[in-house]
Formats: sequence, structure tokens, C-alpha cells
Amino acid sequence: MATTAITLYLKQGTSDKVYRAAIEEGEGGYTVTFAYGRRGAAMTPGTKTPTPVPLAQAQALYGALVREKQAKGYSQGADTAPFVGTPKEAAVSGELPQLLNSIDVAEASELLADPGWWLQEKVDGRRVMICRTTSGEVWGINRKGLRVALPEPIAKAAAALGVACLIDGELISSTDYVAFDLLKVATYGDLRERPYSDRWAALAAIVCPGKAGAAIRLLGAADTPETKARLYTELVARKAEGVVFKLASAPYTAGRPNSGGTQRKYKFVQSASCLVMNVTGGRRSVGLALYDGAGVLVEAGRVSIPANKEIPEVGALCEVRYLYALKASGALYQPFYIGLRDDIDAAACTTAQLKYKAEGADDAE
Repeated sequence: MATTAITLYLKQGTSDKVYRAAIEEGEGGYTVTFAYGRRGAAMTPGTKTPTPVPLAQAQALYGALVREKQAKGYSQGADTAPFVGTPKEAAVSGELPQLLNSIDVAEASELLADPGWWLQEKVDGRRVMICRTTSGEVWGINRKGLRVALPEPIAKAAAALGVACLIDGELISSTDYVAFDLLKVATYGDLRERPYSDRWAALAAIVCPGKAGAAIRLLGAADTPETKARLYTELVARKAEGVVFKLASAPYTAGRPNSGGTQRKYKFVQSASCLVMNVTGGRRSVGLALYDGAGVLVEAGRVSIPANKEIPEVGALCEVRYLYALKASGALYQPFYIGLRDDIDAAACTTAQLKYKAEGADDAE
């Protein structure tokens, strides 16, 4: 029988999820169990304690699990907005970004030839929306939909736009923001139901040289098979992170679709968001871990921390580039530490991110 239990809900964009956690008393101690899934569908069960543990340890694990889910936006009210009843409730903006699914090289080739899809560079930064009000106030919105502060140069450039708007883009650094979509603008109102081609044209009229300042720039787009092929070749040669395909006729849809979608990404290099499992300070390396399909934490190898970066703490989230993952061990091959991730939750650190290669295969490929 469960001694403690909770049911949490998350409704964001097209997502409607349920998460249940409980402390179960059994022979030899207590276990922490969970189950998750879409509302109304079959739940996937799991456990944080493969063997029974003392009550105090189970309570600590249960508390950490509930806090993690609430930090992601889950709340106890079945019909409430994300973060209700949590410390982050006051920062909820009501806006969420459109998130992309990954595709393979075969699908990327098809979209390159399809005139209905546009191509843009996949820039390597942090997803942030910029909101500028009619009074000139400016703030950022992170991928969780929470208001966040913007670096001063970006905020000043946004204030200089001279029009109330909601821009979607990527924060590259404290002095560099790349804009790639426009959701609202005072001139036309809410643009999310308009085709991407219209939204990008309206964005280009706002974010132009001499108007937003050098801190905010427009992300270019290739709109024909010929220009897409040229841009793709250029980005590969430049060793860019990857490309994004956008259906020119599609509206803006918040959240991530279960599959496919009207915006898709193809990475030239592999990267994964991982948890720091342990630290070897003397050798400046950390152990990495990921959640598997059952929600169990599994090892993903080690990565060295460059001398110009601080060693992350145990439990921190970080981004790591790698050549591929080994199928048998799950370890990342030739990992390279990029830096910390404070814009995502631990639940995003899953083995589903990985691209595998069988052990013993030719590493020169």
C-alpha cells in the first residue's frame, strides 16, 4: 500500500501528460515508484529504487522527484496552467516556443528538394523569446515559458525596435541574439496562424540593419531547392551545428509534436544533454548519466572538462558533443564538454537523444 502518493499534470501546447509518484511499503523497506503517460492512455511504470530502502531515503528520493517535475511545469490541478502552486508561478508568461523533432539524412535530402520547405542554419545557442511591450518594457521568455532577464545589450536593442512585438530566436551570447520568427507585432496583431513565409517577411521588416542594432540580427532563409543546396553545402563546409527545415505555409504551433511536425532539425554533429553523475577533480573529468526508457539512470561514460571551464557539480545538467554512442555500453564516443544547461530539466536527459554505432565497428567512419 502506498504511504505517500501524488498525481501531477502538465498541459502545454499539444502536450497533456500525467505523472504519478508514490512511496510503497514492502518487505525489507520502502520503494519509490512512478508512472507516466498521456492523459487517458496507458501509463508506463518505473521505479527509483530497484531494491527496498529505509523510509528516510525513500522520502528524500520522492521529494526530489516531485520537485523535479514541478520545476518542469507539472502541477496537482488537472486543469491548471503549468507551474501553478510552485515558486515559479509568478514568472509564467503564457507563451511557449515551437519545438522541433530530429530527422535523418534521408528525410533531410527529401526536404532539400521539396520547394514547399525553407532551410535555415541551426544556430548553437539558448532558446529565448523576446517580448517588447507598447510602453517599451522588454523581457525574455525561456523554453519553459518563464520570464527571464535579458543581457543588457540585447534588451537595449529590443527596446530600440520601436514597436510592440514577440520575437522567437536563439540567444548566442550576451551581445548576440538571432531572430528567426515573429509571433506578434503591433501592426498586424497575433501572427501565429499566418504562414511562416509571412511571419519571416514581417520579422525582416522589424529586425533590419540600423533598426534593432548589432545585438539582434535576422536569421537568413533559403526558399528554393537551388538556394537550399548552396546554403546546406556552405554550412557543412563551415562545420555548423546543423540545419532547420520549415514548412513555408505552416502556422506557429507551440510545443513539440509526437512525430514529424512543420519544423524539423537535422544535426551535422551529435550532442546530448546529460546529468553529471560523479566528479574526478584531480583529472578534471566527470561521469555522465542518462535516463533510459523506464526512467532508470544509466551511465553514459566520462568527459574531460577543458581548463577554461569550471568543473560542474554532481547533479548538474550539461551539454556534450560526441561522435556516436556505443550500442552495447551506452557510452559516448569521443565526447567533448560544451557547458552547463540551466534551461532544461533532468527529464530531458534521456537515452532517446543518442545515435548509436555497434561496438567493434570501424571508428574511422
